[in-house]
Amino acid sequence: MDKLQQIKLPIAKEFEEFKSLFDASLQSSNPLLGEVLTYIKQRNGKMMRPILALLMAKLSGEINPSTLHAALSLELLHTASLVHDDVVDESDKRRGQSSVNAIYNNKVSVLVGDYMLATSLKHSAMTGKIRVVELVACLGQNLSEGEIIQLTNINASEFSEEVYYDVIRKKTAALFTASAEAGAVSVQASDEMVENARLFGEMIGIAFQIKDDIFDYYSSDEIGKPTGNDMHEGKLTLPALYVLNTLGDTEMCQLALRIKALEASDAEIARFIEYVKQNGGIEYARRAMAEYRDKALALLPVASDAAIKEALTAYIDYVIEREK
Repeated sequence: MDKLQQIKLPIAKEFEEFKSLFDASLQSSNPLLGEVLTYIKQRNGKMMRPILALLMAKLSGEINPSTLHAALSLELLHTASLVHDDVVDESDKRRGQSSVNAIYNNKVSVLVGDYMLATSLKHSAMTGKIRVVELVACLGQNLSEGEIIQLTNINASEFSEEVYYDVIRKKTAALFTASAEAGAVSVQASDEMVENARLFGEMIGIAFQIKDDIFDYYSSDEIGKPTGNDMHEGKLTLPALYVLNTLGDTEMCQLALRIKALEASDAEIARFIEYVKQNGGIEYARRAMAEYRDKALALLPVASDAAIKEALTAYIDYVIEREK
């Protein structure tokens, strides 16, 4: 049994119910809309966030229709945000596959993303819990704000880890945070359990993004993006920020500013990547990732169901050990 199967084992039945609901939500009688939704459905990933919502619900109670609709609402919002992000970033690939805007066009992508957002809100209302609706709305705000902070940070002259973590919390981590919290809310968990679920999701989300940032320093067709992809977009992540702030090399700091300003050549970016790797940037990021793993595991209740706790432990291990 692989790690992903182990993670899903305690929620296998409920996860199949979720997938059926997800598939049903991505249908339309309109030929073009139906075609695009089918393409999105076919390239959907491992659904790590809905899995987290289901596990958190089962940690605190019994999974119910409210849980399934909450998980679906958040997954639809996440998927819609990716469709919109590819338009904003002018990206023609998403995890090694053609993006929606590459196959169709920007107009279609934006409108389909909007349709999915509306469908997300519909399912949040179907939970019958105003708190879930609030979670979904706040997640949408956080995702947009995170993108804007990231855009404005490109023009900043400092190399701030604080800003880096702020962006993560409002983007990648926000998705895990909302999923874990919504799972607990859907089964009417205590305020303490809901807060622990929220923090657990945040710790996992931060670790997940750090792992993605480490991937950017290595080439892999499976990951679906070339080495230095973030830097080609003017983004400096944790490994680079650590080395720049620790060593303070004037030449490399100037090169880093050129990267942020989108003025660096491919050769310069390749040189900068090697500089970061040779000076402990990757090791620092891995240590940070391990610290967030430990913080997440410390939040799990001691008296919780052994199978669920084992699945959640496997979940965080999968996040930091995955190869793509």
